[in-house]
Amino acid sequence: MIGFFSMLKKAYFVLLVAIFMVGCTTNPITGRSQLIFMPETQIDQMGLQAFTALKEQKPISNIPQSNQFARCVAEILTKETGGQWEIVVFNDSSLNAFALPSNKIGIYTGLINLVDNQDQLAAVIGHEIGHVLSKHSNERASQQMLAKEGLGILSQSSLGQNPAMLGLLGLGAQYGILMPFSREQESEADIIGQELMAKAGFDPEQSVTLWQKMEQASQGKEPAEFLSTHPAHENRIIQLQQHMPDAMNLFQQARAAGQHPQCHK
Repeated sequence: MIGFFSMLKKAYFVLLVAIFMVGCTTNPITGRSQLIFMPETQIDQMGLQAFTALKEQKPISNIPQSNQFARCVAEILTKETGGQWEIVVFNDSSLNAFALPSNKIGIYTGLINLVDNQDQLAAVIGHEIGHVLSKHSNERASQQMLAKEGLGILSQSSLGQNPAMLGLLGLGAQYGILMPFSREQESEADIIGQELMAKAGFDPEQSVTLWQKMEQASQGKEPAEFLSTHPAHENRIIQLQQHMPDAMNLFQQARAAGQHPQCHK
């Protein structure tokens, strides 16, 4: 019996190694190796389900100015990425925004009220789009499935319908609020977002100002929802400052090409 379990354990290990090798891909933007083996169609379906549930459970803002401002910024950014994106402003005081697989963007009124201008909002939305472009939800889901559930979970035909599985997308069980990605993924999304906003004609220097404001907003209080599981503010700011010369070069090229966003809060 002991020999049998030993063989079974070895076979399972070999199978996991095989999956790791097959599922190891390269991030198309940064070149970082990623473990991804879930079908993108399944990840997109889960993102769509989560977004649909969120729209049913949370109030959607009916303030024209907030909607126009948020949509203006998000639409300019998504022109750089291509594809059709759905953008919804939620009436919620949290300092939060998110982007989901299947090209869904949610922006909370609390965040809109916090930012001073279009560039600061572009820094947050660009960061969230960066998660989608880098397939971080699939990476996170693949890692967790491999670590916690093994291969057996892949055989469940109701995978995409199981509410618990939405957490694997980076979504919380309640209202689909973003749960933590890894620090590496967060840093990656910061740089991608900074480059994206610069290419769209938004001032990347405002990305640093934005995170300074977020830091101030969280002092002496419970951590802001958007920041509660993210890298330390000062580390995030240092990284953005280090990458600023490249971002400013992209920004200057965009402005020279006629990219002058005019989104007014």
